[in-house]
Amino acid sequence: MLTAKDRMEDKVAGLDAGADDYLVKPFGMVELLARLEHCKRSDSPSFQPQHLQVGSLTLDYATHTVCFQNTDSDQQVIPLTSKEFQLLEYFMKHPNQIVTRDQIQNQLWEVSAEPISNVVAAQMRLLRRKLTQTGDHRLIETIHGIGYRLNQSHEPK
Repeated sequence: MLTAKDRMEDKVAGLDAGADDYLVKPFGMVELLARLEHCKRSDSPSFQPQHLQVGSLTLDYATHTVCFQNTDSDQQVIPLTSKEFQLLEYFMKHPNQIVTRDQIQNQLWEVSAEPISNVVAAQMRLLRRKLTQTGDHRLIETIHGIGYRLNQSHEPK
């Protein structure tokens, strides 16, 4: 929220009304840019893209699905559960990077949830089963003793 109202009551009312931030005029351009960068880093909904694309996969935030573009230019929609969607999103935000089981567990489950030890492996199995529909069995590869990796450059045969 950008406004000339600088009373504490106005700031509280603005933030209570749903503003992510409250900036009083006059302001410095450097401060505005810093606040915008902060909103962007904190995954504010207003900065969230509608799609995330890595290789042939497109994650659609509006429909909570993933689409696969095959070599015949056909688009195949793969419905995902909420946890599968979060897991694939995490991989797509870190393509070609090795992601450990602990990183996945810390990212997808709350600390207080204390998931059972094989929950990551079980979710990986379910996600891979659905991604196998694309014809690519090696899209997410297991790096034994370390973790998993989404192969961005690997295209199905």
